[in-house]
Amino acid sequence: MLKDILYKVIIKAVQGDTAIPVNALALDSRIVKRGDCFVAVKGTLSDGHQFIESAIANGASCIVCEIFPTNMVPTVTYVQVADSATAAGLMSHQFYGAPSEDLKLVGVTGTNGKTTIATVLFTLFQKLGYKCGLISTVQNQVADTIIPSTHTTPDAISLNKLLSIMKDAGCTYVFMECSSHAIEQKRTVGLNFTGGIFSNITHDHLDYHKTFDEYIRVKKSWFDELPSTAFSLSNADDKRGAVMLQNTRAKKYYYSLRTMADFKGKILDNSLEGLHMLVNETDVHFKMIGEFNAYNLLAVYGAAICLGQDKEEVLLHLSSTDGAEGRFDYIVSKMDKVIGIVDYAHTPDALLNVLATIKNLRQGNEKIITVVGCGGNRDKTKRPIMAEVSCEYSDKVIFTSDNPRNEDALEILKDMEAGVNVVARKKYISIADRREAIKTAVSLSSKKDIVLIAGKGHEKYQEVNGVKHEFDDKKILSEMFELLDK
Repeated sequence: MLKDILYKVIIKAVQGDTAIPVNALALDSRIVKRGDCFVAVKGTLSDGHQFIESAIANGASCIVCEIFPTNMVPTVTYVQVADSATAAGLMSHQFYGAPSEDLKLVGVTGTNGKTTIATVLFTLFQKLGYKCGLISTVQNQVADTIIPSTHTTPDAISLNKLLSIMKDAGCTYVFMECSSHAIEQKRTVGLNFTGGIFSNITHDHLDYHKTFDEYIRVKKSWFDELPSTAFSLSNADDKRGAVMLQNTRAKKYYYSLRTMADFKGKILDNSLEGLHMLVNETDVHFKMIGEFNAYNLLAVYGAAICLGQDKEEVLLHLSSTDGAEGRFDYIVSKMDKVIGIVDYAHTPDALLNVLATIKNLRQGNEKIITVVGCGGNRDKTKRPIMAEVSCEYSDKVIFTSDNPRNEDALEILKDMEAGVNVVARKKYISIADRREAIKTAVSLSSKKDIVLIAGKGHEKYQEVNGVKHEFDDKKILSEMFELLDK
């Protein structure tokens, strides 16, 4: 019944009968069917209130909105709420039987590392013998069944439906990325989290949040809402790590490489063979590479202990675990042993971390050749910084297109070029065609050089003028290596 799924929703007015059945919830008027409830949410690109008539024409029996339409249909129930996005979250939670209350749901937020932390937690707990769910940028997964992912965090209805599927499949743990967009758009409202993890925060998504302070506020607001029964785990080495947990009711824990913390790590060796670390004084070898992954591994280890797992068993399984697809994903050419690395790094900080790691892994005078671009219709302020970072840490750089979306790729390249100082100008060339850029990078390489393809990682497409074309960095890099080896 409609009245049952409106539990906890702040209602301002009702027109019609709320004692009616609801077949499904919808945020998109185009998918509404007879007997459905349409929730009109004001989005960043469009306002659901403009599509109320369309939803009714498709058979909606009830409308949840912030403003009643001028012409109201007598046979339709209208519910005016204070905030439609919040209502969508609360209603979805009730409609699907509050699935998060029967799951141990752990959320991961931060600028970089979300996907790796969530994916490695999923892999670890599957190895520990639990049936788990994963909600991530790369993919959603119910135990061994993969469901393609379209957003870092699905909308509130899709999210609760997915959690319901996971619950029905017998999952006990679910690990989920919580993006700042999703938090701000109230997609996680109503969910019962067992724990929350903070990785780090750097400049990103300022096209959406406008200011860095606002970006921080949004991330922090999620921790503020965690219940007292949950745990919160934060990176003590990030200067905003403590700020994130300032007002949370959840029990606070910290992980660190540089200071005292509940989960303390020390890197003993970092090479292409993996990480050798001390984790709370236990000596461990990991397959994953780089300081940034040392932080990710500490976050995973800390979360597992907070969830009551045995530390020795956790470290045993973690030592043989790979990272997420497209995160420091590397292949080696057969003949010249050129190392090719594909990484999702699409922020200045992430790019700096990857390049600094590569620089530390060099054993001699191997060249670092970087292919990097910046996405269109996204934060423009990071473009010159990305260019500056790539030139500073590479021997040769090729600026190219990422996902230009609705922007001119050549204009994006100009924005990047503006960040290169006079000294570094001889280091870079610009090639708008990404495939050609990768081909050029490989052709410029010599024996044992390192070629980094940054920005897209796991993505299997390139978005140009609203159309997604098939494009896989790792696949193309492999093809170029085959040509190199002939």
